[in-house]
Amino acid sequence: MARISGVDLPNDKRIEIALTYIYGIGNNLAKNIIAKAQINPDTRVKDLSNEDVGKIRTVLGDYKVEGALRTEVSMNIKRLMDISCYRGVRHRRGLPVRGQRTHTNARTRSGRRRVVGMKKKSK
Repeated sequence: MARISGVDLPNDKRIEIALTYIYGIGNNLAKNIIAKAQINPDTRVKDLSNEDVGKIRTVLGDYKVEGALRTEVSMNIKRLMDISCYRGVRHRRGLPVRGQRTHTNARTRSGRRRVVGMKKKSK
């Protein structure tokens, strides 16, 4: 099992797909990394040699992935919240940030519906 950037890559997957398990690497970037490292994209992770893993690690050194990328994203969100811009306020309240409607949708962000105004009847 190859371990790259602190992530264990699944053995039975092609290296092209397995690289997408690393935070910050999608399909296109995985293809570019494999092309730069000169590795056959059909190779399974279990068939990689130590040299191939080393090549991938050196190519990945040029990109911001995993911990560094997570830190940068969270710091960007924190900056927006600190300056109290519209997007920061939406993040703080847990509402959709990019202009989606909230009248009917957005249940996954704002949680279950809260019933308003159900008072007990007094006798």
